Amino acid sequence: MKRYLPLLIVLLTVVSDSQAQFTRYLVKLKNKGGSPYTLSSPLAYLSQRSIDRRTRYAIALDSTDLPVTPSYITQIKNVPNVTILNVSKWMNAVTIQTSDANAITTINGFSFVQSLNGIAAKGIQTGRNQPDKFEQERTITALPVQQRMEGTEGIADYFNYGVNSFREIHLHKGEFLHNVGLRGQGMQIAILDNGFNNYTVLKAFDSVNANAQVLGTWDFVAREQNVTNDGSHGMNCFSTIAANIPGQFMGKAPKANFWLYQTEDNSSEYPIEELNWACGAERSDSSGADVITTSLGYTQFDNAVLDHTYADMNGNTTIAAIAADLAAKKGMMVFAANGNDGGLSWHYLGTPADGDSVVAVGAVDTLGNVAGFSSYGPSSDGQIKPDLASVGVNALVQTTGNTVGTSSGTSFATPNMAGLGTCLWQGFPEFNNMKIIRAMQQAGSIATAPNNRIGYGIPNMKTAFSSLLVDFATSSATVSVCTATISWTSKDVDVMKYEIERKVPGELVYTKVGELNPVAGSLLATHSYQFNNTIVSSTPGTVSYRIRQIIDTVAASFTAVYIDTANISISSGCFATGTVTVDPNKVSVTVQPNPVSGNSVTLVVETPYAINNMPVALYDGKGRLMMQLQYAKGSGKKTFDLSIGKLAKGKYYIKVLNDRKTIGTAELLKL
Repeated sequence: MKRYLPLLIVLLTVVSDSQAQFTRYLVKLKNKGGSPYTLSSPLAYLSQRSIDRRTRYAIALDSTDLPVTPSYITQIKNVPNVTILNVSKWMNAVTIQTSDANAITTINGFSFVQSLNGIAAKGIQTGRNQPDKFEQERTITALPVQQRMEGTEGIADYFNYGVNSFREIHLHKGEFLHNVGLRGQGMQIAILDNGFNNYTVLKAFDSVNANAQVLGTWDFVAREQNVTNDGSHGMNCFSTIAANIPGQFMGKAPKANFWLYQTEDNSSEYPIEELNWACGAERSDSSGADVITTSLGYTQFDNAVLDHTYADMNGNTTIAAIAADLAAKKGMMVFAANGNDGGLSWHYLGTPADGDSVVAVGAVDTLGNVAGFSSYGPSSDGQIKPDLASVGVNALVQTTGNTVGTSSGTSFATPNMAGLGTCLWQGFPEFNNMKIIRAMQQAGSIATAPNNRIGYGIPNMKTAFSSLLVDFATSSATVSVCTATISWTSKDVDVMKYEIERKVPGELVYTKVGELNPVAGSLLATHSYQFNNTIVSSTPGTVSYRIRQIIDTVAASFTAVYIDTANISISSGCFATGTVTVDPNKVSVTVQPNPVSGNSVTLVVETPYAINNMPVALYDGKGRLMMQLQYAKGSGKKTFDLSIGKLAKGKYYIKVLNDRKTIGTAELLKL
C-alpha cells in the first residue's frame, strides 16, 4: 500500500524565493471572529445524527466545530486570480490556487491571516522520481469462482461466504458477529481514498446500490460529487466491507451505509492531500458517520522539501494526524493503514496512522503470518503501532473487470478491520469509540505482549464481544420470605442461553440451580429477565447468585461468560433448595407434545406460588406477536390448551409472564 500517504503540519515555512514553485497554498487563519455561527445552534453546521453522537457520548461542542468565518472566505475569494479549493474548519484554514504573486501579497496582508505557505505545485517536480504509492496494490490476481464447500466449519453461518471469504473473517471469528445479527445495519462508514471507479455497475456492490446504501459522495480534488471516474483503489477497499456475492465474496459489514469521499489527487503527491483528508474527515463527522476508514498514508512528496521525517510521525505534527485525532475526539472510530514500507528504506508507518486515537492496521495472511511489506511501528513518540492486524495478503477485492480477485497491502487489512469494528460497535452503541477500540485491542492475539509488527495482534471478535457484554450486563437480587428473585439485563439472541448458579453460606463452589432461554429474536437486542429461587436456612449469611450466559451453544465453538453476580443476605430459618437435581419449588414452562402436527398443544406452567395475572404471548421465528392470551393459576402445576390450528408450519416461542415479569419461555415446533 504505497497509497497510504504522508503529510506534514509543521507549518510549511518555505523561503519566499521558493514560493514561486507552488501554485497551491495553505492559508492559516488567526481566529473565527465575526462568525454568524454559534455553539448553541449546531444544526446550522452539523447534521442531527452528528449532534446525537455528541449527546450520546457526552462530547461537548467547541470552536473547531464552528465553520470558518464566511467573511474571511469571501475576502480571500475576491482577490483577483485566486480560486478557493477547500475549507477546513478543524484547521481553520483554506487552500487556494493562484500563480499571481500580487495575490499572495494581498492575502498575506489580511489582518485575519496567520500564515500562507506553499502546499502543492501544479504538476510533478522535475527530477523527483516519486513512485506510485498504490503500485503494490494495483497488482490484482484474478480468482477462479469458488463455491462454498459443503461440510466446512462455516456451513451453518448466516452468510454463505465462500471458501476464501470465510478464511478471512474466520481469522477473527468475525462470522459470530454476523450470526447474531450484527452486519452493519444502522451504522455509517465514511471511506476516504483515491476514487471509487465504476462502483455503481460492479457486482460486489449490487446490494449496496439496490438498497441505496451509499448516502453521499464528494471529490475534494475535483470539487464535485462524481467519485466514479477516477482511481479504483478506493473501490477495491470499499468492496472488502460492502461486497455481497454469496458463495464467493462477502464484505465485513455489508449492511452498513456509506459516505464515499475522494481526497487523494492521483496526478501528484503533495501535502495538500492531507488538507483534503482533513476536509473529508470533517464532512464525515458533520454527516453523522460512525466510522472512518482510510487506506491512505503520507511520508514523501513530489517536492522533497515537503517530505515528512520519522520524527514527524508522533501523532501531533502532520495535518492528517491532527485531523484524524480530532475525528476520534468527535466520537468516530478512525481506522488507517499502517503502510507498506516494511521492506523499504522508509520502513516505518505513515500518517495519519500515527494518531494516538487512530486504529493503525497492519497486514497478515489468513494463517496469521505477518506480511513482510507491512510497515513497522512504533510511532516516533513511542506509541504501540500498528494497533491491530487483519488480512492484507491475497485479500479478496472487487476488480475493475467485474470479477473477484486478490491483492495485498495494509490498504485491504484496514477496511477488513474497520468493517468488523463497525459490526462490534453496532452491538454496543452504549459504549464510545475508545471503549470499542480497547475491547478489540484486549482481544488481540498478543495483547499481553504487543509488538511493532501487529501491535496487540489479530483480534478475536467473539472475545471482544464477550468482554463488552460483561461490561454491559447488570443484575440484582432481592429476598422475600426466603424466596430470592434474581433480575438481570443483558443482550442476546434466541440461540443463546442463561444458566443461574448459586452459592449459599458454607459452600465453596457455585451450583447450577436453573436455566432460562432468551425471548424470541434472531437479532441481538437488550432484554431483562427474572428467576425465582426458594431458600430456607439454618445458617444466616450471604447467598451469591451469578449469571452464566452461553453466547455460542454449538459444541465445536461453545462459548460462555459470567455476565454478573448478585448477593443477598438471609437470616436463620432458611435452607437452600432448588439445585439442578432437586428442585421441589421449581418454576417451569413447557409445551406438550413438541414437535406437534395437530391443531392444539398443551402449555404446562409450574410455579411454587399463585399468579393472578398471567399473560401468555406466542411469537413466530421473526419475533412477531401471533397470539396473546390471559390466564391465572394457583400454586403448583397447571395445564392450558392452546389452539394453534391457524398457525403455519415453523418455529414459535411461547412466553409466560407474571403480570409484567417473564417467568419462562418455551420453544414450539409446528410440523
